[in-house]
Amino acid sequence: RNKGEVEKEQTQSPIAATIEITTLVLIAAVAFSIRLFSIVKYESVIHEFDPYFNYRVTQLASEKGVDAFWNFFDERTWYPLGRVVGGTIYPGLTLTATWLYKVLQNVFKLHPVNVKDVCVMIGPLFSSFTAISTYLMVRQVRSRGAGLLAASFVATIPSYISRSVAGSYDNEAVAIFALTFTFYLYLKSIKTGSMFWGVCASLSYFYMVSSWGGYTFIINLIPIHALALLIINKFSTNLYTGYSMFIINGTVLAMVLPVIGFNAVETSEHFSGFFVLALMNGVALVKYLKRTLTEAAYNKALRLFVTASIGVMGIVSLAVITFAMTSPTLRWSGRSLSLLDPTYASKYIPIIASVSEHQAPSWSSFINDLRLGIILMGSGIISCFRPLSEGSLFLVIWGVLSVYFSAVMVRLMLVLAPAACCLAGIALSDVLEVLCKSYHITAPAPEETVTSPSKKKRKGRRNSRSESGLGAIPRPLALLGISGTIFVLSYHLFHCSFLGGEGYSSPSIILQSRTRDGGVYIFDDYREGYSWLRENTDYEAKVASWWDYGYQTTAMADRTVLVDNNTWNNTHIATVGRAMASPEEKAWVQFRKLDVDYVFVIFGGLVGYSSDDINKFLWMVRIGGGVYGDIKERDYIGEGYYRIDEKASPTMLNTLMYKLSYYRFAETVGRDGMDRVRNTKFGNPDITLNYFQEVFTSKHWMIRIYKVLDSPTLEQA
Repeated sequence: RNKGEVEKEQTQSPIAATIEITTLVLIAAVAFSIRLFSIVKYESVIHEFDPYFNYRVTQLASEKGVDAFWNFFDERTWYPLGRVVGGTIYPGLTLTATWLYKVLQNVFKLHPVNVKDVCVMIGPLFSSFTAISTYLMVRQVRSRGAGLLAASFVATIPSYISRSVAGSYDNEAVAIFALTFTFYLYLKSIKTGSMFWGVCASLSYFYMVSSWGGYTFIINLIPIHALALLIINKFSTNLYTGYSMFIINGTVLAMVLPVIGFNAVETSEHFSGFFVLALMNGVALVKYLKRTLTEAAYNKALRLFVTASIGVMGIVSLAVITFAMTSPTLRWSGRSLSLLDPTYASKYIPIIASVSEHQAPSWSSFINDLRLGIILMGSGIISCFRPLSEGSLFLVIWGVLSVYFSAVMVRLMLVLAPAACCLAGIALSDVLEVLCKSYHITAPAPEETVTSPSKKKRKGRRNSRSESGLGAIPRPLALLGISGTIFVLSYHLFHCSFLGGEGYSSPSIILQSRTRDGGVYIFDDYREGYSWLRENTDYEAKVASWWDYGYQTTAMADRTVLVDNNTWNNTHIATVGRAMASPEEKAWVQFRKLDVDYVFVIFGGLVGYSSDDINKFLWMVRIGGGVYGDIKERDYIGEGYYRIDEKASPTMLNTLMYKLSYYRFAETVGRDGMDRVRNTKFGNPDITLNYFQEVFTSKHWMIRIYKVLDSPTLEQA
């Protein structure tokens, strides 16, 4: 765009400004309402696994105060170790919900609103904020129209909906807003050169750090962008001011959080910011010397500076390398190494590889979850080079890096989603600009044979108009293109609404299926099982299960668990995995040593629920075998692959997990019955238990609870 177009856009008419604000408000409203299907279809309930711990600590903070939250030692998790919650949690989500609850209670006097209602609505609320921050960022980089289109994309994109539906009370619900808002403030700071905006960017970064461990993406992406600007010779005082304010203040603020502390300056994920800051200071000094010294003096000073810099950088690099080598992973976290080397987790940290969110996505998921965003993303990258500004270069780098990281780990599709929306908004804005201009350009009239001076003047005007329409397309095609664009956007909204309502609004604890007559059938086994534990077991009872269900057990059953979703102690998780993979008697001895009173497993063989413990069992074996040498994966493989039928390995058929899952299963489906998940017969229909007693099985057999006996039943007899 030329200077006149920029000035014309900045001096917007009141009517256009009103339309723009109204459109943005409507986009924010759509972002909020499209995420309410879970409440309409089910009820106001917390989703998934991790959000239950967040809800539990939010209850504590709202009832007993923030000080109680910071000093909270949770003795009902990781028995007998416990957990220091204040020092091991990202507090942003919890403190945000607590603050909103206090405002609703004390300022607006909405006393019927409880903590759970606030937690449920956090996702839709912050998705509206994300749409607004995305608009501000793209508007600053390109134009108002591109900003509105980007906001509409991010408000409806399925990948982001999956993490921000009502009830999805997880860190990502607020973190994506913090990410986009930080990027907007950073770009504004380097555009204006204002220290104020640089400090604001660091404060937004601090909120991002307090909300999600994915903040390391920001602290590496921004230095990469600054380095790219140095490489293409776009250094400026504005860049120096904005970047230095962001890195210095952001690092100091991050160190305030107990969960981060000195990791902000000691781990390899943070070194890139300091390296680029040092390099930027060197460039600034060289430019200052060139501007103030004579050519001869400058050449001498440059040689001295380069020599000194090489020496200093060599010493500093040696010190950093030596410091990094004190760690086996060179000061990189396991998740970061998994991104740099996709095979790292499967080789060395099976606990990370076992999480479904850490698997590589299928190619179809890019289209299904990003829809128009991924289709238009490539065109948006090309548009960013016409012309290439600081902001457009940032979007290009963000988009390219996000594509790589999301291809390695499906969870990071969430980071790609806003980048794809920004680039798609720019691409579609350019397309609509050409179509609309082509529609308004009038075809020139036929030339006259005799030209008078006045006609020559009019002809000159027509020629200038045709020149301004250079690259335009015929008016009918322009109208067809505009109509097609409206149709595609309408279908995009329909598709995203469908996925939001059908694909991503089902809470993990409440499942549903369709009956033959089109009705809805609800599976409420999870809450049925947790209610039984809460009502029929002693308050001090210890419950063992796989770590996936730890947060839900403590929040919904209010019982002490051995392991949970925090996964901070790999040895403790391996101990549970070893017990599940051991024969019944051996597992009983291990659970008795840990004072376990009850063990429960998730079983989907009766109703076809595929996310059960039998399908997760090999990960229990791998994690347990990573710590205990007596657990070997090959012992659980029958005739070449993992199976549960009559050809399964004897070790597999004798494991505690197999027995607890298929105990009395033959009484329900018959001795030749089928496991509806594995689509095969189960191998041992004559299972007996001597050390564990079945005390509860839910309606659809999805949750099975067993009591750990004080002594074997044979001895009692």
